[in-house]
Amino acid sequence: MDILQLLPIAKAAGAAILKIYHDPNQANVVDYKADDSPLTLADQAANEVIVAALRKNYPETHIISEEGKDIPYEVRSKWETFFLVDPLDGTKEFIKRNGQFTVNIALIENGKPVMGVVYTPVTDTMYYGQAGKGAFKQVGDAPAEALKVNQKAENRIAVRSASHASPEEEEVLNKYGVTDEMSVGSSLKFCMVAEGKADLYYRHGPTMEWDTAAGQAVVLAAGARMYIGNTEETEFTYNKENLLNPGFLVLGF
Repeated sequence: MDILQLLPIAKAAGAAILKIYHDPNQANVVDYKADDSPLTLADQAANEVIVAALRKNYPETHIISEEGKDIPYEVRSKWETFFLVDPLDGTKEFIKRNGQFTVNIALIENGKPVMGVVYTPVTDTMYYGQAGKGAFKQVGDAPAEALKVNQKAENRIAVRSASHASPEEEEVLNKYGVTDEMSVGSSLKFCMVAEGKADLYYRHGPTMEWDTAAGQAVVLAAGARMYIGNTEETEFTYNKENLLNPGFLVLGF
Protein backbone atom coordinates (compact mmCIF):
# COMPACT_ATOMS: atom_id res chain seq x y z
CA MET A 1 0.00 0.00 0.00
CA ASP A 2 1.30 3.45 -0.96
CA ILE A 3 0.72 6.08 1.71
CA LEU A 4 0.55 8.78 -0.98
CA GLN A 5 -2.79 7.30 -2.04
CA LEU A 6 -4.22 8.23 1.37
CA LEU A 7 -3.35 11.92 1.05
CA PRO A 8 -6.14 12.87 -1.42
CA ILE A 9 -8.64 10.99 0.75
CA ALA A 10 -7.65 13.07 3.76
CA LYS A 11 -7.84 16.25 1.66
CA ALA A 12 -11.30 15.36 0.40
CA ALA A 13 -12.45 14.84 3.98
CA GLY A 14 -10.88 18.18 4.89
CA ALA A 15 -12.80 19.89 2.10
CA ALA A 16 -16.05 18.42 3.45
CA ILE A 17 -15.16 19.73 6.91
CA LEU A 18 -14.33 23.23 5.66
CA LYS A 19 -17.58 23.47 3.73
CA ILE A 20 -19.41 23.11 7.05
CA TYR A 21 -16.83 25.11 9.05
CA HIS A 22 -17.43 28.16 6.86
CA ASP A 23 -21.23 27.85 6.90
CA PRO A 24 -22.57 29.40 10.15
CA ASN A 25 -25.87 27.57 9.79
CA GLN A 26 -24.09 24.20 9.84
CA ALA A 27 -20.96 24.88 11.90
CA ASN A 28 -23.00 25.66 14.99
CA VAL A 29 -25.01 22.43 14.90
CA VAL A 30 -23.53 20.35 17.74
CA ASP A 31 -24.90 17.11 19.15
CA TYR A 32 -23.49 15.14 22.06
CA LYS A 33 -22.63 11.45 22.27
CA ALA A 34 -23.31 9.16 25.19
CA ASP A 35 -19.98 10.16 26.80
CA ASP A 36 -20.87 13.88 26.45
CA SER A 37 -18.22 14.43 23.79
CA PRO A 38 -19.35 16.78 21.00
CA LEU A 39 -20.36 15.64 17.52
CA THR A 40 -20.71 18.06 14.61
CA LEU A 41 -22.07 17.74 11.09
CA ALA A 42 -18.43 17.95 9.96
CA ASP A 43 -17.52 14.77 11.89
CA GLN A 44 -20.22 12.89 10.04
CA ALA A 45 -19.48 14.38 6.62
CA ALA A 46 -15.75 13.64 6.85
CA ASN A 47 -16.45 10.11 8.02
CA GLU A 48 -18.66 9.43 5.00
CA VAL A 49 -15.97 10.68 2.61
CA ILE A 50 -13.17 8.63 4.17
CA VAL A 51 -15.07 5.38 4.63
CA ALA A 52 -16.46 5.48 1.08
CA ALA A 53 -12.99 6.11 -0.40
CA LEU A 54 -11.28 3.42 1.68
CA ARG A 55 -13.94 0.86 0.83
CA LYS A 56 -13.63 1.67 -2.86
CA ASN A 57 -9.82 1.59 -2.99
CA TYR A 58 -9.14 -1.08 -0.36
CA PRO A 59 -12.25 -3.31 -0.26
CA GLU A 60 -10.50 -6.11 1.58
CA THR A 61 -9.17 -3.95 4.43
CA HIS A 62 -11.37 -3.49 7.48
CA ILE A 63 -12.11 -0.07 8.99
CA ILE A 64 -12.59 1.12 12.56
CA SER A 65 -13.77 4.71 12.74
CA GLU A 66 -14.82 6.93 15.61
CA GLU A 67 -18.17 7.31 13.92
CA GLY A 68 -18.48 3.57 13.25
CA LYS A 69 -16.83 1.96 16.22
CA ASP A 70 -19.40 -0.58 17.41
CA ILE A 71 -17.68 -3.66 16.04
CA PRO A 72 -17.61 -6.58 18.52
CA TYR A 73 -14.15 -7.44 19.83
CA GLU A 74 -14.62 -11.12 18.93
CA VAL A 75 -14.85 -9.94 15.30
CA ARG A 76 -12.11 -7.31 15.12
CA SER A 77 -9.67 -9.25 17.33
CA LYS A 78 -9.08 -11.47 14.29
CA TRP A 79 -8.09 -8.51 12.12
CA GLU A 80 -4.35 -8.39 11.49
CA THR A 81 -4.65 -5.30 9.27
CA PHE A 82 -7.20 -2.49 9.35
CA PHE A 83 -7.64 1.24 8.96
CA LEU A 84 -8.18 3.25 12.14
CA VAL A 85 -9.86 6.58 11.39
CA ASP A 86 -10.74 9.74 13.25
CA PRO A 87 -12.55 11.84 10.62
CA LEU A 88 -12.33 15.00 12.74
CA ASP A 89 -9.88 14.96 15.61
CA GLY A 90 -10.22 18.02 17.80
CA THR A 91 -13.97 18.59 17.63
CA LYS A 92 -13.63 20.99 20.56
CA GLU A 93 -11.10 22.99 18.54
CA PHE A 94 -13.55 23.00 15.62
CA ILE A 95 -16.24 24.41 17.89
CA LYS A 96 -13.78 27.01 19.26
CA ARG A 97 -12.95 27.89 15.64
CA ASN A 98 -9.20 27.96 16.24
CA GLY A 99 -8.33 25.82 13.22
CA GLN A 100 -6.43 23.22 15.26
CA PHE A 101 -8.38 20.16 14.18
CA THR A 102 -7.28 17.36 11.91
CA VAL A 103 -8.27 14.43 9.74
CA ASN A 104 -6.58 11.22 10.91
CA ILE A 105 -6.16 8.03 8.89
CA ALA A 106 -3.90 5.21 10.10
CA LEU A 107 -3.14 1.69 8.98
CA ILE A 108 -2.67 -0.83 11.79
CA GLU A 109 -0.78 -4.09 11.29
CA ASN A 110 -0.56 -6.61 14.12
CA GLY A 111 -1.39 -3.97 16.71
CA LYS A 112 1.06 -1.34 15.47
CA PRO A 113 0.46 1.83 13.43
CA VAL A 114 2.62 1.37 10.34
CA MET A 115 1.23 4.23 8.29
CA GLY A 116 -0.49 7.46 9.25
CA VAL A 117 -1.82 10.69 7.76
CA VAL A 118 -2.68 13.81 9.79
CA TYR A 119 -4.21 16.62 7.75
CA THR A 120 -5.05 20.14 8.94
CA PRO A 121 -7.71 21.50 6.59
CA VAL A 122 -7.57 25.17 7.67
CA THR A 123 -3.86 25.52 6.83
CA ASP A 124 -3.80 22.82 4.12
CA THR A 125 -0.95 21.11 5.97
CA MET A 126 -0.34 17.39 5.59
CA TYR A 127 1.80 15.28 7.91
CA TYR A 128 2.37 11.67 6.97
CA GLY A 129 4.66 8.85 7.98
CA GLN A 130 5.29 5.21 7.22
CA ALA A 131 7.39 2.67 9.09
CA GLY A 132 10.75 2.31 7.41
CA LYS A 133 10.11 5.13 4.94
CA GLY A 134 10.21 8.24 7.13
CA ALA A 135 7.90 11.11 8.00
CA PHE A 136 7.04 14.16 5.90
CA LYS A 137 5.24 17.49 5.98
CA GLN A 138 3.63 19.14 2.97
CA VAL A 139 1.98 22.56 2.95
CA GLY A 140 -0.37 23.11 0.03
CA ASP A 141 1.26 22.07 -3.24
CA ALA A 142 4.81 22.77 -2.04
CA PRO A 143 7.32 19.90 -2.10
CA ALA A 144 7.13 17.60 0.93
CA GLU A 145 9.91 18.00 3.48
CA ALA A 146 11.33 15.17 5.55
CA LEU A 147 10.80 15.31 9.31
CA LYS A 148 13.15 14.25 12.08
CA VAL A 149 12.87 14.54 15.85
CA ASN A 150 15.29 16.84 17.67
CA GLN A 151 17.17 14.37 19.87
CA LYS A 152 17.83 17.23 22.31
CA ALA A 153 19.66 16.36 25.52
CA GLU A 154 18.59 19.43 27.51
CA ASN A 155 16.33 22.49 27.52
CA ARG A 156 13.54 20.39 26.10
CA ILE A 157 10.17 21.70 24.97
CA ALA A 158 6.94 19.88 25.84
CA VAL A 159 3.78 20.12 23.81
CA ARG A 160 0.55 20.16 25.77
CA SER A 161 -3.12 20.02 24.98
CA ALA A 162 -5.10 23.13 24.18
CA SER A 163 -8.20 21.58 25.76
CA HIS A 164 -6.87 19.10 28.34
CA ALA A 165 -4.21 19.39 31.04
CA SER A 166 -3.44 17.64 34.32
CA PRO A 167 -1.22 18.22 37.36
CA GLU A 168 0.39 14.82 36.74
CA GLU A 169 2.01 16.26 33.64
CA GLU A 170 4.23 18.57 35.68
CA GLU A 171 6.07 15.69 37.36
CA VAL A 172 6.86 14.06 34.03
CA LEU A 173 8.00 17.31 32.42
CA ASN A 174 10.36 18.00 35.32
CA LYS A 175 11.75 14.47 35.10
CA TYR A 176 12.80 15.01 31.48
CA GLY A 177 14.32 18.45 31.87
CA VAL A 178 11.58 20.41 30.15
CA THR A 179 12.25 24.15 30.30
CA ASP A 180 9.56 25.42 27.94
CA GLU A 181 6.21 24.34 26.58
CA MET A 182 3.77 24.97 23.77
CA SER A 183 0.05 24.30 23.48
CA VAL A 184 -1.80 22.94 20.46
CA GLY A 185 -4.97 20.99 19.80
CA SER A 186 -5.77 17.54 18.42
CA SER A 187 -3.16 15.14 17.01
CA LEU A 188 -1.03 18.11 15.97
CA LYS A 189 0.82 17.50 19.24
CA PHE A 190 2.39 14.37 17.74
CA CYS A 191 3.31 16.35 14.65
CA MET A 192 5.05 19.05 16.70
CA VAL A 193 7.38 16.38 18.10
CA ALA A 194 7.83 14.83 14.66
CA GLU A 195 9.00 18.11 13.12
CA GLY A 196 11.19 19.06 16.07
CA LYS A 197 9.16 22.00 17.37
CA ALA A 198 8.68 20.03 20.60
CA ASP A 199 10.63 17.20 22.22
CA LEU A 200 8.10 15.53 24.48
CA TYR A 201 4.37 14.92 24.66
CA TYR A 202 2.84 13.36 27.76
CA ARG A 203 -0.88 12.71 28.09
CA HIS A 204 -2.10 11.57 31.49
CA GLY A 205 -5.81 11.40 30.74
CA PRO A 206 -7.58 8.90 28.51
CA THR A 207 -7.94 9.04 24.74
CA MET A 208 -9.41 6.64 22.22
CA GLU A 209 -7.39 4.54 19.79
CA TRP A 210 -8.46 6.61 16.78
CA ASP A 211 -7.21 9.76 18.53
CA THR A 212 -3.61 8.58 18.58
CA ALA A 213 -2.95 6.06 15.79
CA ALA A 214 -2.18 8.37 12.86
CA GLY A 215 -0.16 10.76 15.00
CA GLN A 216 1.82 7.90 16.46
CA ALA A 217 2.62 6.55 13.00
CA VAL A 218 3.95 9.97 11.96
CA VAL A 219 6.02 10.60 15.07
CA LEU A 220 7.51 7.08 15.13
CA ALA A 221 8.47 7.42 11.47
CA ALA A 222 10.26 10.65 12.41
CA GLY A 223 12.36 8.77 14.99
CA ALA A 224 10.40 9.14 18.23
CA ARG A 225 9.36 6.52 20.78
CA MET A 226 5.96 6.10 22.42
CA TYR A 227 5.13 4.24 25.62
CA ILE A 228 2.17 3.43 27.83
CA GLY A 229 2.00 5.55 30.98
CA ASN A 230 4.90 7.73 32.11
CA THR A 231 7.79 5.25 31.98
CA GLU A 232 9.85 3.88 29.12
CA GLU A 233 8.72 0.29 29.54
CA THR A 234 5.78 -0.83 27.41
CA GLU A 235 5.20 0.14 23.79
CA PHE A 236 1.82 1.51 22.81
CA THR A 237 -0.36 -0.90 20.79
CA TYR A 238 -3.81 -1.07 19.19
CA ASN A 239 -6.98 -3.14 18.76
CA LYS A 240 -7.40 -3.73 22.48
CA GLU A 241 -10.67 -5.19 23.75
CA ASN A 242 -11.44 -1.76 25.19
CA LEU A 243 -10.63 0.93 22.61
CA LEU A 244 -10.01 3.42 25.42
CA ASN A 245 -6.30 4.27 25.65
CA PRO A 246 -4.28 4.61 28.85
CA GLY A 247 -2.00 7.60 29.35
CA PHE A 248 1.09 7.74 27.16
CA LEU A 249 4.51 9.29 26.72
CA VAL A 250 6.07 10.40 23.41
CA LEU A 251 9.80 11.09 23.43
CA GLY A 252 11.64 12.74 20.56
CA PHE A 253 15.06 11.90 21.96
